[in-house]
Amino acid sequence: MPKGSPELTASRREEIVSACEKLYQTMSFKEITLKEISIETSFSRPSIYNYFQTKEEIFLALMQREYESWAAELTVLCEKNETLSAEGFAGGVARSLEEHTQLLKLLAMNHYDMEENSRPERLCEFKAAYGASLDAVRMCLKKFFPKTDSERFLFVFFPFLFGVYPYSVATQKQLDAMRDAKIDFRKHSIYEIVYDCVMQLLGG
Repeated sequence: MPKGSPELTASRREEIVSACEKLYQTMSFKEITLKEISIETSFSRPSIYNYFQTKEEIFLALMQREYESWAAELTVLCEKNETLSAEGFAGGVARSLEEHTQLLKLLAMNHYDMEENSRPERLCEFKAAYGASLDAVRMCLKKFFPKTDSERFLFVFFPFLFGVYPYSVATQKQLDAMRDAKIDFRKHSIYEIVYDCVMQLLGG
């Protein structure tokens, strides 16, 4: 780790993660390299190794940031409402994820390779952010729906999130292939998919 204040280190890590995020909006995971990321930052590719050892660590940090942001939004949803109906909660969760398309896109990737190619300390930081999102949903459920089995909800809902992006976003190539395969496919929005799932889990 290079010499410098914790604030400087955090700032440079954020710059690298933000550069990766920018590239990921127009490029695939396979296309993005440390060289491409360095071009988007203010320092050289060798300098990136002072903060991240692999491309997978950068993507893991990006997903960590997304989880942290989402958990913070769910916490606000919980704290600013005394009560919420099933429809109100489902809508709130659906809107929050609609604003975190990046998180859903990352969830659709191969986590095994991403986590396997990251150092234990980086993986631990990511898991803490993931755990915070679990806790945020759990807190909402216990406050608004105390009779709901929150652990069962989490066990179904979080794995479900891995498939939201592929069902709500499709490339023209994918659409053409489904058409040629004669698959009757109707694209649904992130909001629709998430809202319906939450409502079903709440018994609505």
